[in-house]
Amino acid sequence: MNAFQILSKLTGKLTIAIPAMMAMGFVFGAVAPSDWLQALILPLTFLMVYPMMVNLKVRSVLEGVDGRAQGLALLVNFGVIPFIAFAIGLLFLADHPYFALGLLLAALLPTSGMTIAWTGFAKGNVPAAIKMTVIGLLVGSVATPFYVQWLMGAEVPVDLLTVFRQIAIIVLLPLVAGQITQHYLRRRYGQEGYQRRWAPRFPPLSSLGVLGIVFVAMALKAGDLIASPGDLLIIAVPVVLLYLINYTLSTGIARAVLGRGEGIALVYGTVMRNLSIALALAMNAFGEAGADAALVVALAFIIQVQSAAWYVKLTDRVFGSAPETDGVGEQAR
Repeated sequence: MNAFQILSKLTGKLTIAIPAMMAMGFVFGAVAPSDWLQALILPLTFLMVYPMMVNLKVRSVLEGVDGRAQGLALLVNFGVIPFIAFAIGLLFLADHPYFALGLLLAALLPTSGMTIAWTGFAKGNVPAAIKMTVIGLLVGSVATPFYVQWLMGAEVPVDLLTVFRQIAIIVLLPLVAGQITQHYLRRRYGQEGYQRRWAPRFPPLSSLGVLGIVFVAMALKAGDLIASPGDLLIIAVPVVLLYLINYTLSTGIARAVLGRGEGIALVYGTVMRNLSIALALAMNAFGEAGADAALVVALAFIIQVQSAAWYVKLTDRVFGSAPETDGVGEQAR
């Protein structure tokens, strides 16, 4: 088994791999000096974000017409969920502003490759999910600094210029590099060669970056967790509550307004958060205190992956069975 096969297996088992890496990071931080790990944050960030940008289909924004689904996704992602996360933070994390910041960052950065993958598994409208992913990434990148300043500026020191600079480094630079890489590989190997040989190699690399960042965040946070072991319990309830509310709200809107395929895309396009970028932003833009925010995002990874798998099993019950005419439901429509 080669390295990519091992990484692919880890990608499919993030609900196990992330807690294991959290435990390893905690042990390392408890027994050895960990300050030097700060130097690994930026390269691990690039390793985490760049690979997922390679397979991103930016041109999909201009394809097809599904304005109602896209409009609803934007409304939920930027008009509702951030404020729910902020309210939950006020209710449960008033004494822990950087935990509340982590919850808000997770809520402000919607959609990821998981949005597309889980929509496909549930036989939803994959083209709509791809479009939600691209639009969510672009809008979230611009809006996040303003939301953080507006909602958290009184509790957390927010240097707007620093956050924008980190967004440029964490999102825009990997996005440009990823699209150049995709263009080169498509020209060099053709569409079929790219999809078969190269496209599957990038998501596992992103997962490696995620695991590395989780390890670093836990190692840096280990001393505080030893002093306050209840911190994980403090953040667990707000994170679970945010996802429960998000699933309930998105499912209700999807059932009331959209058909099966677009409804499933809406759920996964609003519940799946871009936790990789949220994690990177927490660790890069807020100094040592960012490890607190990163701890919340790391826990959200576990809940997000597991809940997405459970929701796939419920989609037929919630939205009805997929049409069997083409074997893939509405994902190609």
